[in-house]
Amino acid sequence: MREDTTIIASQLADLTRTVEQMASQLQTLRERADSEQQRADKQQERSEVQQERIDLAARELAEVSDRLQAAANALRESI
Repeated sequence: MREDTTIIASQLADLTRTVEQMASQLQTLRERADSEQQRADKQQERSEVQQERIDLAARELAEVSDRLQAAANALRESI
């Protein structure tokens, strides 16, 4: 009976250590996932800002092109 209690206590201690290790690993994985998500969010923000800049540059280029075309048309008409 005493041997059984000792064996059970030992198994319970091992199980407790295993659960604590698993909890620690889970916490590490959670922290890593949070960190990766933050990186992904920052990258997404940078991509959105970059896309906004590209869109603005494209609009400005289209406006300049329109003005150049209008100037070229005006020049042709004056000749």
